[in-house]
Amino acid sequence: MARDISLSEAFKMAAKTLVSNKLRSSLTMLGIIIGNASVITLVGLGRGAQTLAQNQLSNLGANVLFIVPGNNDTRRRGIAFPKNLVLEDAIAIKDQVPSVKEVAPQISANEIVQSNSKSLSISIAGITPEFLNVRSFEINEGRFISKNDVNGAKSKVVIGPDLKTEFFKDKSALGEKIRIKDSSYEIVGILKPKGAVFGNNQDKNAYIPITTMVNRITGKDPTFGVSLSFISVEAINKNKTSAAKFQITNLLRQRHKILRDDDFAVRSQKDALNIVNNITGGLTFLLAGIGAVSLFVGGIGIMNIMLVSVSERTEEIGLRKAIGAKQSDILIQFLFEALILSVIGGLVGTLSGLSGVFIIGIITPLPASVGLSTTLSTMIISGSIGLIFGVLPAKRASELDPIVALRSL
Repeated sequence: MARDISLSEAFKMAAKTLVSNKLRSSLTMLGIIIGNASVITLVGLGRGAQTLAQNQLSNLGANVLFIVPGNNDTRRRGIAFPKNLVLEDAIAIKDQVPSVKEVAPQISANEIVQSNSKSLSISIAGITPEFLNVRSFEINEGRFISKNDVNGAKSKVVIGPDLKTEFFKDKSALGEKIRIKDSSYEIVGILKPKGAVFGNNQDKNAYIPITTMVNRITGKDPTFGVSLSFISVEAINKNKTSAAKFQITNLLRQRHKILRDDDFAVRSQKDALNIVNNITGGLTFLLAGIGAVSLFVGGIGIMNIMLVSVSERTEEIGLRKAIGAKQSDILIQFLFEALILSVIGGLVGTLSGLSGVFIIGIITPLPASVGLSTTLSTMIISGSIGLIFGVLPAKRASELDPIVALRSL
């Protein structure tokens, strides 16, 4: 009477069979390897994009609000923003909104900046002294734009560290002159590195008094006066941000005599983070889905190659059943073969994916990363796929008629 084969024996037989067919086993695992590597690498890319955006937004400040001209509809449709957000609005917010600590109006424009024989097209910002604290910038050398600079519309400029490097390399830039449009400006300060926000490298910008910006670059609008690009507002503290947003909205609606849709938008760091998280979260889910398709295809590959293996091993299966092997013994052995292939393929694919994420983090600005839960989940899924797609070949092998199988000998 034939004895039952233990699980350890079935495992050893499955492993021995796979080792004796190295090429077929390697090709079978290839789909799982590619699938696991794809899932981990693509999820790492998605999370890297999300982390990068969050890091950039964190530089804006937790209790900072941004007031921009135009409402959501005009921004979605790409309509030119109205010029009715004016300097008087910024003054009114400072004077009349109790939950506001500081207000920093800003006018931005792209201009050609020259120094010696070199010229660059960069973003110029006309600002007030409050800009430094509201936007959490820091001075590395010299000083920032002062009230006297603003009151006198002086030709003073503060530049970012990257712009300083572009023009002056390792030499000191304080006291040097750069030319913006048709006027010469004295460099009075160099900012500390701040990084980029939404593709704008703040370290390559130049900052001049807002009055100088109006007088020499942008001019006044004949209808609205001094039109602003946006207004940065610092609330008294993080808990007052919502109250400040509500009060600013009401004040500007009154000042602009709005009865229906707003002609401005008030945005907080939290609003921007929610938008970014929704976008990058959807991107990560999409990328993970693409990788999961690769994993699914790998499972189909295991099933197909194992079905071929069943047809090639008909004689072996028939002989084993003829000498007493049970249907369950054959089933377990083939399931073990599928499980071994998927687990080893999953481990190799996981290591490949983690290596890819590590390399991406080194050679790109994306802080790509993958959590332990994602890694473990991917490995568990790959093992499960091996079992699921191995059931059909295993069942077919176990149901072979030994007499029919032996006739082919």
